[in-house]
Amino acid sequence: MQRFGQWLYSPWRRSVVAALAGALPVFAFPAPSWWWCAYVALVPWMVLVRAAPSGRRAAYDGWAGGFGFLLAVHLWLLPSLNVFLFVVAALLGALWAPWGWLVRRFLGGAPGAARVAGALCMVPSGWLLVELVRSWQGLGGPWGLLGSSQWQVAPALRLASVGGVWLLSFLVVTVNVAVTVLVAVRAARVPALASLVATAAVTSAAWLWAPRPGVEGRTRIAVVQPGVIDGVDRRFAREEQLTRTLAGRHPDLIVWGESSVGYDLAARPDLARRLAALSRETGADLLVNVDARRSDRPGIYKSSVLVGPDGLTGDRYDKMRLVPFGEYIPARSLLGWATSVGKAAGEDRRRGTEQVVMDVGHGLRVGPMICFESAFPDMSRHLALDGAQVLVAQSSTSSFQRSWAPEQHASLAALRAAETGRSMVHATLTGVSAVYDANGRRVGPWLGTDADTARVFEVPVATGTTLSVRLGEWPVQVALLVVGSWGGVVGGRRLRWNVPGRPGSPARTVRESPVRPGR
Repeated sequence: MQRFGQWLYSPWRRSVVAALAGALPVFAFPAPSWWWCAYVALVPWMVLVRAAPSGRRAAYDGWAGGFGFLLAVHLWLLPSLNVFLFVVAALLGALWAPWGWLVRRFLGGAPGAARVAGALCMVPSGWLLVELVRSWQGLGGPWGLLGSSQWQVAPALRLASVGGVWLLSFLVVTVNVAVTVLVAVRAARVPALASLVATAAVTSAAWLWAPRPGVEGRTRIAVVQPGVIDGVDRRFAREEQLTRTLAGRHPDLIVWGESSVGYDLAARPDLARRLAALSRETGADLLVNVDARRSDRPGIYKSSVLVGPDGLTGDRYDKMRLVPFGEYIPARSLLGWATSVGKAAGEDRRRGTEQVVMDVGHGLRVGPMICFESAFPDMSRHLALDGAQVLVAQSSTSSFQRSWAPEQHASLAALRAAETGRSMVHATLTGVSAVYDANGRRVGPWLGTDADTARVFEVPVATGTTLSVRLGEWPVQVALLVVGSWGGVVGGRRLRWNVPGRPGSPARTVRESPVRPGR
């Protein structure tokens, strides 16, 4: 162990180890889905950071670990972004530099019970603030939030109905802090064990106390997944063929995936008529997704469009949060060179201005989202507040079929369903498509990336409102208050001691022993 510590004296070697340690949580996410791994995956990173020789080195370790974490959870983007993925991960990894400093501040050396208690509060709060900042759409959005690794754990989903994915992230980091203390700080094992017991008690209380959504009935929603097909015309024909198989199966709504229609329907009335004919034949409205240049205004839009038996209903939602580099280039004048090294957007798509709740008939109101908008907790929350009874996400991961992206994306719908108390349908062109009830439990099988089918799901329609919907992102607000208060106290103390003219401590003098006569 001593030799390993000496080997780590090299800054570059230490940074590599920190990056590898930061990447460990990726195994808690789909496709591996080792959800239990999340509760210990940060321990090697924090053990390294707490032993940093200085606060500056701890910040560098935090930065390197953040780089490793972001690179790992976004590795499926490598074919599209190429070398630019490393640039983005390095830039955003800097968000973890203050968190690294915070870890060393509270866990470095031989912390006593008071510092350990502070770490159990401050370190998870600091992590939450990092997640908050990087969740801004301009920085890539909230893909890979640590709490989302718990999408298949029933007690965690119940906790999400109280405080959303943010509360789950706080829980996971808190457990990691306690385990780090157990592993590396022998003198503080008692408060660490006490914190684990307290965390288990709080989680159990939430399981018993959190209100559960009521179910007032069921609706039949069909998902059409044509698989990977080159060419918008061939894809449309296959979707049309699959949709006809739903006749006689009595769906209440039929959902096609993202970019399922490659033409503006106002400019192609022939396609609109074919869709209306499908609606009459199946007895259900079709929610399709148009990815095309609009005929009534400039620019390319991605839009959820509702088609009924008489044609276009007029209900339309234009995607508001676009995928950076995939659908637009941030600061294109500065970063436009990304198009030369990967598959970045050659032309920026246009944004919508507001979310829409659609009445799709049969007494059903749905709230559509497009692609990675399902990663944003606030969007599903607003749809639930606006009266959506079922959430629908239209997606396509056709460029990432041999990666973990399809499974990761499908898992997010479980979190959004549990947070809002609303069932959610995640419909894709190429898989994975999935449906979850209002508790985040899976309804029916996943439609994997090898599926080419149309399937009807019996989707529960829930009532009531979760605490997460009522209270919003309160864990983040608490984290802001905690970190801000601590910073204010520390800053105030330093200011008092640095005030000019403040009397210092009395000077210590050396008294000479009296010399006796004759000595």
